[in-house]
Amino acid sequence: MFFDLVRRNSKRNRRENGLFFSSLLAAIVAFYIILSLPNQGVMGFLKEMESGAVDRLLSLIPAFYAVTLFMLFFLIYFASRYQLERRSHELGMYLMMGMRRSKLFFMLLAEDLWSSLLSIFVGIPVAVLLSEVISLVTARVVGIGILGQQSTFSLSAVLWTMAGFLLIKLAAFLLLSGKFASTEIGTLLSATPEGAKKQRSAMLYRIALVIGVLLLVTAYILAISGEAWYSLAVMGMTLSMGIAGTLLLFFGLRTVLDTLAKRQTGKSGLGVFTFRQLQENVIGQPISLAVSSLLILGALCFFGYGVSMTLYYGSDDTHTLDYTFQDAENPLAIPERLKNLGLDDCFESIFDMRIGHILSGDDNEGETLGMDEVLALIEQEPDSSVKSDLLGQYNNLNNPYVISLSGYNQLLAAAGEPTITLNNNQAVIYGYAAFTNREKAELINRVLSQKPEVVVNGERLQLSGTLQTRNPVTDRSITLYFALIVPDEAFDRLADKSYTHYWNAVLSHQFVQENGLMQAIQQVNQKLDTTGIHYESYLQSMGRQLFYQVSSSYLTLYLAVIFLVIANTAIGMQFLTQQRKTGRRYQTLVRLGSHYEALCLSAKHQIQWFFALPAVVAAVGSLFGVRALFSGFLSPDMAESIPGLYRIAFVILFLLCVVEYGYMLVVTRASSKYILTQMEANREE
Repeated sequence: MFFDLVRRNSKRNRRENGLFFSSLLAAIVAFYIILSLPNQGVMGFLKEMESGAVDRLLSLIPAFYAVTLFMLFFLIYFASRYQLERRSHELGMYLMMGMRRSKLFFMLLAEDLWSSLLSIFVGIPVAVLLSEVISLVTARVVGIGILGQQSTFSLSAVLWTMAGFLLIKLAAFLLLSGKFASTEIGTLLSATPEGAKKQRSAMLYRIALVIGVLLLVTAYILAISGEAWYSLAVMGMTLSMGIAGTLLLFFGLRTVLDTLAKRQTGKSGLGVFTFRQLQENVIGQPISLAVSSLLILGALCFFGYGVSMTLYYGSDDTHTLDYTFQDAENPLAIPERLKNLGLDDCFESIFDMRIGHILSGDDNEGETLGMDEVLALIEQEPDSSVKSDLLGQYNNLNNPYVISLSGYNQLLAAAGEPTITLNNNQAVIYGYAAFTNREKAELINRVLSQKPEVVVNGERLQLSGTLQTRNPVTDRSITLYFALIVPDEAFDRLADKSYTHYWNAVLSHQFVQENGLMQAIQQVNQKLDTTGIHYESYLQSMGRQLFYQVSSSYLTLYLAVIFLVIANTAIGMQFLTQQRKTGRRYQTLVRLGSHYEALCLSAKHQIQWFFALPAVVAAVGSLFGVRALFSGFLSPDMAESIPGLYRIAFVILFLLCVVEYGYMLVVTRASSKYILTQMEANREE
């Protein structure tokens, strides 16, 4: 009998409070996915390429887990308190009928435990399935699906998910049970009081509204201009102004709602009642609404930024080289050693890329590289941040490099681009693509079109052609921010004798078609690992790119889901709690002749406004927040992609609006059921 009562009560609670239990399921799924990240097949692939970075990423997971548990605890505590307040009359009747308080405590504990176990038993299979799908899709997107996928099931992730979830549920229950255990029966049987709201002068609310808007505008300007990223102090000031501005904005919203309520005077329906109810809700809990808005803002920014970077990062990858080999002792023997390994048939071309520092003069007088004419032409350009950056870069060229023209031309030929023709007294500027955006490249090319000259160890070279940005080696072998591409004869004169031979190789097209790029590189790697040849493959470069994709997607989307669940559940619970506290007003309206449909329509409008206020403030802030994240984290070459990234972010924002609408529907349905109980109770009297 006791357990039947527990089961029926638990089922009824889940049915009447579906919003809360759906949010718990989403949290369980998010918990498992982030905790099972080390078991993802793509992470195993990354660990071979970027083990240090992956280890640092995985070391952050416990911190994310702990912070999320802390935040969810308050959500569960608040929602559980709402459930107990909603059942206060029922609990009082149990005591009136002779149930001991200890038995009531164990009944509530059993109900909570039963609901928690059902949430886990439903959520874990869904999480495992979703984790498997995410792993397969990720592998498919990045092109490693042919490597084979293993199950992503993680027993440790299941255990930690269950332990964390049950721990915070039990902690919230114990805190609340102590409060209700000491409550008198008469208090439980009486209706929940509304609670008095302290009123302040209207001028104070207006001042708060104006100051809040000004603080938000200032924070947005600092964020999108990039100034917030210059120092930790400026970043802290920007965040402080954004948080304070949001709090003051919601504190001052009563002024706006009061104006809207006055405009409803004289109109038919419950317009005045609707806005007065909404006004009282906002006045009573401006801090909770502001925090919910900030959480939604964080979710929108994480969603927009994470998905945009995941889909867009590496989309303009200019992959040409598959390998770069080095041999410090006998650099010219690389082709022969590859042939002896039977690998020469795997490569379509193998060529020597000579790169070295400019030879220092015998005396220490003068500069190794003189760029006076180039700097003078840059100075003539209109003032801009690009001009300032370029002047700073070219004024601080310490120990610059030179690249042999023959090797670079073979690279261009492998990429299907036209080769460069230079006289013995000409040179071309090379700049690393990741630090050369479109505007900077255009400025450099305008300067180069005027044929300026540079002085290299007293020898004058005319700059020709356009800026070259194709990396002369695989990505990690060497990073050249600036170099001069010169003819081979000039290279022999200008380069230090200790220059380096980088042997670049491109895999055979047929070999790649037969095996796939990733499988082909792995087969070659297995043979190379048995020798002493030092090499870098495209797999390393792809591994780093894939690491950025995974880290930006998994972590940002995880935080976005958690923030969104907490914020919307809190908003819904706040409204339903406040509606229950003001239930007598609905009964009074029924006595005055209001119909059920009119009351439900009024409640629906209240819910729409109650959700829209924090959501709209967050949506406006996210437009600037996502832009600020792009400004702070994008490299110069990726900065050109901001319009495309914004389009992706806008799609995500639209999908999240659909999610917000879904939450509104759930709360509206719960509200209508409660209003129906008030109508029925009135008729019974």
